[in-house]
Amino acid sequence: MNDLDALLTPEGRDLLDAVRGTDPAQELAVATRLRREHPAELVSAALGQARLRQRAVAKFGAEDAGRMFFTPNGVEQSTRASVAAYRARRLTDLGVTSVADLCCGIGGDAIALARAGIRVLAVDRDPATVAAARANADALGLGDLIEVREADVTEVDTGGYDAVFVDPARRGGRGRIFDPEAYSPPLSWAVEAARTASRAAALKIAPGIPHEAVPADAEAEWISDGGDVKEAVLWFGTAPGAVRATLLPGPRTLLSRGLPDPEVRTPGRYLYEPDGAVIRAHLVAEVAERVGGGLLDATIAYVTADELLPTPYATAYEITDLMPFNVKRLKALLRERQVGTLTVKKRGSAVEPEELRRKVKPQGPHSATVFLTRVAGAPTMLIGHPAVG
Repeated sequence: MNDLDALLTPEGRDLLDAVRGTDPAQELAVATRLRREHPAELVSAALGQARLRQRAVAKFGAEDAGRMFFTPNGVEQSTRASVAAYRARRLTDLGVTSVADLCCGIGGDAIALARAGIRVLAVDRDPATVAAARANADALGLGDLIEVREADVTEVDTGGYDAVFVDPARRGGRGRIFDPEAYSPPLSWAVEAARTASRAAALKIAPGIPHEAVPADAEAEWISDGGDVKEAVLWFGTAPGAVRATLLPGPRTLLSRGLPDPEVRTPGRYLYEPDGAVIRAHLVAEVAERVGGGLLDATIAYVTADELLPTPYATAYEITDLMPFNVKRLKALLRERQVGTLTVKKRGSAVEPEELRRKVKPQGPHSATVFLTRVAGAPTMLIGHPAVG
């Protein structure tokens, strides 16, 4: 009996309830006490699952995470619930009622799809992962909509489903995989599987995918949640060739209009830091046009402008000082301004933020943001604060 089978027994479920929310510092004492009445292996499995559930709260929320079952890889690689729910809404808007979810993992996307009313075939080849996905469908009351199957996804007939969703494994024994053809299954296979879908398809890929690797008949979407870039998606059956950045919560979507790169200009009063999804989608020009700005440097994704024109696609800062990079000058300025809380941001600089903080030793009641970057090729510091408008 594996860990998950044991945890699904009445004794296992009671143990999971008993160890819920256990402080890591108290694990040894809790384990010692519980092993007097329960098998040691079962106690270890319950405590391990409790740790995974605690880690999963950030992705699934406390309520769902407290009922679900996880594997270590499943927590690491599963889609954040907010992103999965957004993707499910897009599919329902396309009229999709059934999806073949290939490489389903512990079922994060399948859960979001089923909650949107979509019938799901969830497929994975790893027995432990399949067991977790099946347990999660049952735990969340979605077993009637989610069929979980242990199989090689390359051998599954998806003909009876409106749409295909593929989330290839992007990690191997040596860590993250950057070559799309080294995904499991390879991106080329996933693209061909997507093209066979009767209504639509979505392929989850790493946000660092080169734009030239995007098929001409696909829409490419980069998604961020709370300012953090989470993934890219290739859509089929939507808008071939379209490029978009989507920001959650919202959602707010910025579409490419094929604008040329913004011109480099002299620094203005405001600096705009585009959202990571906007940068990944190569849509900095669209942001620059919205705020009437240009670039500080041709190779850096910082936009500068004279006016404050708030946009959800970039964070605006009011710049008070601009000077060549010089640690002593920065330290003196921060001391004069009594800055004790210093936020360090960088693009195009080799200086590490923590290293700079140690050198300038900020002290005082005030706060500031320093940007380490290049202005027309020259290493430069821009000091300011979030703009209010």
